[in-house]
Amino acid sequence: MNQDTRGRLTRDGIRIYDQADFAGMHKAGELAARILDEVADQIFVGQTTGAIDAFIERRVEEENAISATIGYKGYKHASCISVNHVVCHGIPGDKKLKDGDILNIDVTVIVDGWYGDTSRMYVAGKLARKSERLIQVTHDSLMKGIEAVRPGNTFGDIGHAIQSYVEAQRMSVVRDFCGHGLGRVFHAPPNVLHYGRPGTAAVLEEGMFFTIEPMVNLGRPETKVLSDDWTAVTRDKSLSAQFEHSVGVTADGCEIFTLSPGGRFHPTYQT
Repeated sequence: MNQDTRGRLTRDGIRIYDQADFAGMHKAGELAARILDEVADQIFVGQTTGAIDAFIERRVEEENAISATIGYKGYKHASCISVNHVVCHGIPGDKKLKDGDILNIDVTVIVDGWYGDTSRMYVAGKLARKSERLIQVTHDSLMKGIEAVRPGNTFGDIGHAIQSYVEAQRMSVVRDFCGHGLGRVFHAPPNVLHYGRPGTAAVLEEGMFFTIEPMVNLGRPETKVLSDDWTAVTRDKSLSAQFEHSVGVTADGCEIFTLSPGGRFHPTYQT
């Protein structure tokens, strides 16, 4: 992992970046989001998750960027693809998508040393009503978390905004995985929890860069990791969904680095 010596560190070990660094994050985030826009046309019944990953790897190479996940702790793929009850870190392979499958695709690219990290949901074939509602609640919970990002608020405020919304919809927030700081490294402080109490944890400051990536289950929040040491699934086999943006705290709010250039962040963009 690269060393990051830019800006300064808070007492919580969170790096504060300069205004000039926002441009690098926007460039990396835009590429990751653009590739996921293009992936939408690769999602169809009978398609394999391995073929989707091969498309992503090829596009990263064509853009003269670097995949942050290939080689990361021994991982061999340019994306994580998590289908139905897989919560996160699903490994691409020979699995064929079936009608009604929902899947999260997570991509991180490195552009000029900056990391662009984002994920979103897709649907193969016809979207079932319960899946549609799960996807919508998960998307909206991310946006409510982002709305809480401004100097003077805390990371607990972000988590509370997500958790209170999700639980009001009778769904659950996964506790076992969280967002993270990033910039010129893949993972850095802080851990960005998607649950919490208002006013707790570190105070947000202008110049902080991090991901918010809530995972929401239709059933209970508990997860387990399979024997491959990567794939996390819901213990009760209920459906799970996730959306992820990378953001930077500004003087009066935040900037989203990973906005979809084509307006394809939500899978029902065509309807």
